[in-house]
Amino acid sequence: MIPVTEFRNFASSQNPEFRVLKPWWDVFSEYLCIAMLMIGVFGCTLQLTQEKISCLPSHFSSSTPEAIDCSHIRSHGENETWEHHTLVKPVSPIIREVYGRKNNLDIHQYIFVNHYCYERAVHWYGKYFPYLVVIHTLIFMVASSFWFKFPGTSSKIEIFVTILGKCFDSPWTTRALSEVSEERGEEKMVIWRKNTISKSMASAFAASPDSEPGAEEEMVGLLRQSSIKSNPEKKNPELQPADSLLDRKEGEQAKALFEKVKKFRTHVEEADLLYLMYVLQTSLKVFKFVLITCYSAALVPNIEIVVRCSVPPELTGFEIYCCNHTKAHLFSKLCYCYICFVGVYGLLCIYTLYWLFHRPLKEYSFEHVRLETGINDIPDVKNDFAFLLHLSDQYDALYSKRFAVFLSEVSESRLRQVNLNHEWPGKKLRGRLSRNADNRQELHLFMLPGLPDTVFDVPEVESLKLELLNNVTISSSVIQLGSLQELSLIHCPAKLQLAALTHLRENLKVLRLAFEGLEQVPMWMYTLQSLEELHLSGTLTHELSRSATLDSLRELKALRVLTLRSRLTKIPPSVGDVAVNLQRLCIYNEGLKLQAFSSLKKLTNLASLELIGCELERIPSAVFSLSSLQELDLKENKLTTVEEILSLQHCRRLVTLRLWHNGITYIPEHIAKLKSLETLNVSWNKLRKLPSRLFYCTKLRHLNLSHNQLTSLPAEVGILQSLQFFSAAFNSLEQLPEELFSCKRLKTLALGNNCLLSLSPRVANLAQLVRLELKGNRLDSIPPEIGDCPLLKTSNLVVEDNLLDLLPSDVRSRMKDS
Repeated sequence: MIPVTEFRNFASSQNPEFRVLKPWWDVFSEYLCIAMLMIGVFGCTLQLTQEKISCLPSHFSSSTPEAIDCSHIRSHGENETWEHHTLVKPVSPIIREVYGRKNNLDIHQYIFVNHYCYERAVHWYGKYFPYLVVIHTLIFMVASSFWFKFPGTSSKIEIFVTILGKCFDSPWTTRALSEVSEERGEEKMVIWRKNTISKSMASAFAASPDSEPGAEEEMVGLLRQSSIKSNPEKKNPELQPADSLLDRKEGEQAKALFEKVKKFRTHVEEADLLYLMYVLQTSLKVFKFVLITCYSAALVPNIEIVVRCSVPPELTGFEIYCCNHTKAHLFSKLCYCYICFVGVYGLLCIYTLYWLFHRPLKEYSFEHVRLETGINDIPDVKNDFAFLLHLSDQYDALYSKRFAVFLSEVSESRLRQVNLNHEWPGKKLRGRLSRNADNRQELHLFMLPGLPDTVFDVPEVESLKLELLNNVTISSSVIQLGSLQELSLIHCPAKLQLAALTHLRENLKVLRLAFEGLEQVPMWMYTLQSLEELHLSGTLTHELSRSATLDSLRELKALRVLTLRSRLTKIPPSVGDVAVNLQRLCIYNEGLKLQAFSSLKKLTNLASLELIGCELERIPSAVFSLSSLQELDLKENKLTTVEEILSLQHCRRLVTLRLWHNGITYIPEHIAKLKSLETLNVSWNKLRKLPSRLFYCTKLRHLNLSHNQLTSLPAEVGILQSLQFFSAAFNSLEQLPEELFSCKRLKTLALGNNCLLSLSPRVANLAQLVRLELKGNRLDSIPPEIGDCPLLKTSNLVVEDNLLDLLPSDVRSRMKDS
């Protein structure tokens, strides 16, 4: 005997977590299957444990056996006995009375006749009905859960249910929904306040007709500003310790869930196999319902209580037996009950087909979730992913609401922010502080998924450098960085909350931006009123519109330094907006020819101008009108002659001129007109000879002639009594003029990689010499007088080791570093 519980366990053998994919009709169908299975098991039990049939002989016989039946027994009342009827002779001339054959095997004869008649006379439906019920019910059960077992669908279902359960139970889900609900409540409060104040203002202005027309707009603007500020302040980590609700381990688990949801969505949205399998198994159940209903309704009347049976007379002497099918009455009632259950089951299947085809189940829109949660970036899903979500909605709509959190990019960015705060505590950030070129305490963050809020807990940061960071939003917490003066955003688009913008507008001094296109330049840059230095690197013109360039810089009233690293054809007109205050302009043009310089004439107070890589063939005439110019750098251009250098005498304050990395072949004599010149760099050119009048620029303190083709130096070099740095390295000098060693203020003398054969002992006259480079020449020795240079030490004497060893020991000891 098999217990019913075993069949129930078989029916529900799939994972109990799959209940989220069972709509109410599938659950109801399971209960119907259990009821039908109980009917079948009960019928089978009766078949196995009780007598099936009882037969008694009829004392009448005929040459036509069909003339004798048991209809008089079927129609007789219960108060008359069986023996009375068997003795009554039917009135018919062809019927005769017979007597049994005596063989002393009465019990065995009747047992044999019972079995014989059960197999020959009882209709097959009456015999096998319980087994049919069990078989059909098991088929219904298998069909209902087939898509849970099919190899192509079971893995997807199992993964989906696992992910769905983890998303439902994840602490991040609760936190994300609670934050959104708080924001929605705050938005409603702001709208209510706005409407209330607007109504009161409208009534007030209506009551006072003398009020100014712009006052109402100003008041509404202030209200909007205050409402925008309120949200960031509430998100301040000092006021609301939200991170404590989610520890680091839970944050990592939530991050893994986001990745699993993305991969599962990519895999499942490609096909609709789950939908097709569910439709097929439902169609199969409908077909079986129709089949079972039709043949059962037609065969139920064949379950008879009294059955006539013909037995060979040689066995007992009787030919006709009237048999009582002892379970026929109960089986007929069970059969009608079974048909009713199947009917209800079939109606559920038909309703399932209606639900499958009536609704667009291959698309799932989270519109209701967006309205309820306020998370507006939840994408719609399709195919099997959508079908699974539709099924889970039938179980509980809360599942899709909580699951949708892990489809939102906004939610994912918030989680990344929480994980960042755990990964980058304040102590770790302090360990990354270093001094930059401007001697500021700099914090450099590289390739992070966001900006950790813990950055604002390091108040000693003076320079914040963010490189290749994603989804950066600088919150109002930046107010805590009271020492912050420099901000660098290297390919890192950043958004500012209103309170953060107000703070940076008043305190930020230096801004460095590197970007791909002009559209990535943040609009808040143009409002930084206290900004003193602006360094931009990227494409400053649109490809479709070459005239489009930077917006107005009029608000940058304190701007002193502007650096542009781009490929410009002309200087942006917006530079003229800061012409009055701008003191330094640097343009790195990356090898594209810069043609228009008209904007330079407006920069009347410009003190430093760098035009690097601009493909200049001559010094632009607009430069000569810059009366305040002190420094001019024309590195990496195509200058071959500088005849127009005479016009630079109009720049009376010019002290630094750099013409390095060009193709200049000679310098004109009238360079002597630049009386105030202190620094001249003509290295990396093609100079073969220097004009003697160059050295009449008596204020020169820094002269760099390296990497040219010079073979000699004019004796007039001795005129430069203010010279402190002189480099003629990487030339073809064979000897040096003795007058060079009369420049007694020389501190650095670089003569390496020439063709010098000797060094004059007059080098001892250079009492302030600190560094001497002689390596790469043809020297056989170094004069021992070099030891008379009191400030020159061995570490700053760049020469071959063998030459150094030739010096007297006392000289080497005097030059040894203390």
